[in-house]
Amino acid sequence: MPEVPALASVMVDNEDVRVTEWRFAPGTATGHHRHEFKYVVVPMTTGTLVIRSADGDVDNSIVAGSPYYREAGAEHNVVNMSDQEIVFIEIEMKAPSR
Repeated sequence: MPEVPALASVMVDNEDVRVTEWRFAPGTATGHHRHEFKYVVVPMTTGTLVIRSADGDVDNSIVAGSPYYREAGAEHNVVNMSDQEIVFIEIEMKAPSR
């Protein structure tokens, strides 16, 4: 069965950063993708998302207001297997570090 896409709303997109709000209704997913930039995730809700990669499935518990950082290059699909909506803001850093 095809996955239902999560709702991605780009809030800022310029030469330095892209800021996207991700809303995951139950059963929705990002689709497989590769991160070309370093990024920070700022959870707006608390919940658990499933990260699907070549290494297998891993539960990723997030807590509202507790951001985390990831390097570029991650390849995965993010899926909400819970029964609640999960929301986070993703901040991708396009500009090289100064």
